[in-house]
Amino acid sequence: MTALVEISGVGVRLQGRPIVQDISLQIAQGSAVALIGPNGAGKSTLLRVVSGDRVPSSGSVTLMGRSLADYYSGELALRRAVLAQSVSVAFPFSVAEIVRMGAGERSGPAIEAMVDAALADVDLTDMRDRIVNTLSGGEQQRAHFARTMVQLACGEARYGPGLLLLDEPTSSLDLRHQLDLLAAARRCVARGVTVVAVLHDLNLAAMFADRIVVMKAGRVVRDGPPLQTITEGNVSAVFGVTSAIGVVPPPSVPFSLPHAARPSSP
Repeated sequence: MTALVEISGVGVRLQGRPIVQDISLQIAQGSAVALIGPNGAGKSTLLRVVSGDRVPSSGSVTLMGRSLADYYSGELALRRAVLAQSVSVAFPFSVAEIVRMGAGERSGPAIEAMVDAALADVDLTDMRDRIVNTLSGGEQQRAHFARTMVQLACGEARYGPGLLLLDEPTSSLDLRHQLDLLAAARRCVARGVTVVAVLHDLNLAAMFADRIVVMKAGRVVRDGPPLQTITEGNVSAVFGVTSAIGVVPPPSVPFSLPHAARPSSP
């Protein structure tokens, strides 16, 4: 597959401290990639660099063969959509208005159809007229995910499948909606969208991703399919716990048993 994103020697320093160190990755178009690792590993910072929201201290990122710096903001918004770890809304917008923001200044029947489809995808059709700040945290998270779906659809109509960046998208969701959101992300992948997601739940990461990038202390320490990255040895080395890792029968997806986890020996 063609590389949609190329990360070359990227480093980020904050107040003189290295947060991300010399990371180089190629991310193929139409792939599903999960970034995993302990708190402070640099996952969210790397995602922000790839989104263009943070300029790296060193190295570069290209999207579709062009440096992120060469895109004007409107075009970049049509090439990639971002769901941040937390989004606060200061004004009393309805859920439908929040989702419609993904279309920018575009309007018309086609946009309304996108909004309706996105609301249905996240199970919020019945809440479309609710003020978003009156919803639970998980419901708000789903509304903002629907917004990114509309943004992606607008970009796809003009430029073809783009890039979706998700930072802990399931953190506030119940089990059913965790599965629904990741299923929606997989449907995006099926039509050629590239999805990169920061995930803390190893089981969700293994279910969702074709490729797992494992980070620790700002560096990539493992990179490969779930069966090669979510292993007893890697979980011990990266997270500092021993954990019973099993494998579901075909399609052979690894799973973690948190009940069996315990701190690794120093």
